[in-house]
Amino acid sequence: MTNLKFDLIVVGCGVAGLSAAVSAAENCLSVAVLERATRDERGGQSRFTEAYLRMQSETAVTDDFEDFLAENSGFYQDPDYVAESLSERQHWSAQARALPSVDASIISAFSEGVPTTIKWLQENGVKFDFLPTQFLTSTQPRLLPVGGGEAIVETLAAKAESLGATFFYETSGRELRVNQANQVIGLKAHSRVKGGIEFEGEVVVASGGFEGNSEMMTRYLGHRAAYLRPVCKGGYYNRGEGIQMSLDVGAAAGGEYGNYHAEPVDPRSGISEPSIFIFPYGILVNKEGKRFTDEAPGTVDAWYERITRKVYGQTDGIAYCVLDQKVKDIPNYRLGIRTDQPAIEASTIEGLAEKLELPVDDFVQSVERYNAACKGGEYKPLEVDGVCTENLRPAKSNWALPIDKGPFMAYPMISANVFTFGGLKIDEGARVINIDGDPIKGLYAAGETVGMYYRNYCGGTSVLRGLTFGRIAGRTAAGLEV
Repeated sequence: MTNLKFDLIVVGCGVAGLSAAVSAAENCLSVAVLERATRDERGGQSRFTEAYLRMQSETAVTDDFEDFLAENSGFYQDPDYVAESLSERQHWSAQARALPSVDASIISAFSEGVPTTIKWLQENGVKFDFLPTQFLTSTQPRLLPVGGGEAIVETLAAKAESLGATFFYETSGRELRVNQANQVIGLKAHSRVKGGIEFEGEVVVASGGFEGNSEMMTRYLGHRAAYLRPVCKGGYYNRGEGIQMSLDVGAAAGGEYGNYHAEPVDPRSGISEPSIFIFPYGILVNKEGKRFTDEAPGTVDAWYERITRKVYGQTDGIAYCVLDQKVKDIPNYRLGIRTDQPAIEASTIEGLAEKLELPVDDFVQSVERYNAACKGGEYKPLEVDGVCTENLRPAKSNWALPIDKGPFMAYPMISANVFTFGGLKIDEGARVINIDGDPIKGLYAAGETVGMYYRNYCGGTSVLRGLTFGRIAGRTAAGLEV
């Protein structure tokens, strides 16, 4: 077995791992980066994402950033432990230090670290702008990197290479090595070309969640996980080893293991994120031909995840977005349709039911009931307009126009798994916490490998989480203060 020594071994080559690698290397550490993919495909999910960032400017996160994360940081938390978490960490009990909920200090460190991280990225050549998004209506602004996640990956990878970091492609971490004090002193890896490799050094696990591992998906999310698929091909590389090998050496869990970030996509498409965000302007029906949810409770950016989870709960985890020709009157309506597959069309509602293989009578009745409940009003497609249904269950709260102008169209929709919520608990320095509430020496985590979400995903924060705590991990490993 090959034996190699570095100051820091980074497992994963997405934005989290690369941020850790660059920040460590620019502080004079020798760095190894392990990447399961080939060089051309490096970057995992980060390579495929547009990388929406929840920021109101290049120097400030949105006003609701900390509040939203705090509101979705755990369930029914013990008030005594919550009170403890508002004091300095050294005063917490062992129970409070190891809780799977997200500490208030982590949320603060995250929020405060974002502007510095964005400035650091700009200094390293990444450009940002407020570019158009897929959301025709939105609550919060989204800053984007010019060129998307791929631009961040390639810019940071080139920077890491220029600083002397060594990349090991088609190589994945398998097992952490610890000494008698349970300090991480390296890891065992497997190279597709070279076989076993043993690395000596401290470790950053930044290898994503477990959305590409069907066994872990079923273990944590249940049998219906078979209906889920990663939102992009990069997600299939995320097989959970970083999380599992850390748990195996006593790491504390963080985040909601039985949940994930849901996005509505067209199952017929093989492109990255073939999302269907146009559904608030039509109705959603299941395989029984019946509506099952309010399609438009508010802006699509704030509600699509919750609605997508209801799609996931339907028969075979699928639903159909039904529209008529009036949708084409919405300015830039195509922004809400990412799929490369055409709509399924028919000149009549009955014909559409047949093409969708839905019970014709039930589907026609659903459309007729919905149309009869549309009461009219001042329709404003690009803002929440209150144009709703009357005496209909489930109701539709906004943009409720009758579906009566053929040809009629439909897009199949399933829930894609953007990333899993369960991961590792860390402190403000991105050090992995053990089950007794203490940092595991020599072990850090960043990105999806960190468990930070419960219930509803705080949109536009995942890439920021990877960038911010990746940079922090590298700096902590180099002995710098956060």
